[in-house]
Amino acid sequence: MKKLLILLVVAALVLAVGYYLGVNRDGENQPNTEDDTKTPPAQEEPYVDHKDDLIYIETPKPRDAISSPLTIEGRARGYWFFEASFPIILTDWDGKIIAESYATADGEWMTEDYVDFTATLEFEKPEFGEKGFLILRKDNPSDLPENDNALEIEVYFK
Repeated sequence: MKKLLILLVVAALVLAVGYYLGVNRDGENQPNTEDDTKTPPAQEEPYVDHKDDLIYIETPKPRDAISSPLTIEGRARGYWFFEASFPIILTDWDGKIIAESYATADGEWMTEDYVDFTATLEFEKPEFGEKGFLILRKDNPSDLPENDNALEIEVYFK
C-alpha cells in the first residue's frame, strides 16, 4: 500500500513538472515580470469617422443622435464616386434598411484627391431599438467584390 502511494505521488510530481515545463517552454502562461502599473497599449477606437485614407464623415459623427431629415457631409477620394455619387443606407439595429439615398460630389469627382460630398436622408424613426447604422458605400458599377468598400457608423435615433 505504501509503495502504491509513493508511486502515485511520484507520478503526480512528474506530470506537474512536465506540464509546467511544457507550458513555459512556448511562452504561454509565464508569470508577468513587467510592471503592471504601466498603461496598456492604445487600442483602435471602435467608432471611427473614416475608412483608411478613403473617406471621412464630418456629420453626423459616430454615435450621434439623429433625426429626419438627416444631413450628411464629408469628403471622399474621387474614386469612391461613380458619376459624381455613391449610395448611402440607413438601417435599424437589426440591419433592416429604413432609408436609402445618394451622396453627391460638391466638386470635380474625377480625381484621386478628396472631394466634398453632401446628402440628405428622410426617414421614420424605427418603432423598436434606439440604435442604427449609417453606411456609406463606395460606388461599384462593376459589381466586382474586390471593388466593394464601405464606411459604417453607429448612430442613435432621437
